Amino acid sequence: MKTRKFPDDFIPAAPRIDAGRLTTSEIVAMAWDDDTSFDDILAQSGLSEPEVIRIMRGHMQPSSFRMWRKRVSGRASKHRAKL
Repeated sequence: MKTRKFPDDFIPAAPRIDAGRLTTSEIVAMAWDDDTSFDDILAQSGLSEPEVIRIMRGHMQPSSFRMWRKRVSGRASKHRAKL
């Protein structure tokens, strides 16, 4: 394995306190992304589709939530089983 040389003033990032759990903003970003299915979100965060919808409803403006729901409802890319 090749050893990496870092600059002398390099400071490594501190370990995450939350042990790698996804933040709410990361879950919202994953749900908003068309390429990330609800199955992927479930695998990474343990949240089911109804739980993700509840998070989206609580963290978005009503018009943005309605636009998102209209876009993802029935979309095959958001449901791996439909692919």
